[in-house]
Amino acid sequence: MHVKTNDTVVVIAGKDKGKQGKVMSAVPGSGKVLVEGINVAKRHKKPRKQGEPGGIISKETPVYSSKVMRVCPKCSKPTRPASKLDKNGDKVRVCKKCDAEI
Repeated sequence: MHVKTNDTVVVIAGKDKGKQGKVMSAVPGSGKVLVEGINVAKRHKKPRKQGEPGGIISKETPVYSSKVMRVCPKCSKPTRPASKLDKNGDKVRVCKKCDAEI
């Protein structure tokens, strides 16, 4: 998967197109990511215990990872991360636009 937890991403397709958010969790098995403030759905919750609040609750739902693109922290542009080897021979993610390490 091209995005990981704590990456900043921008939505490139769908109802939230153009919005930015932070990836809270990634599920590689289903190819989806949970992004903060994106794809918000309303759920009606009934109180189950004494003193527990009920009502309409907004929560984020997963979105396909192909609909989001990583934002470079240096140039602030959406980019598809590339892989390169650093001096130690470790694989690192690199911005394709400004060639900065992500």
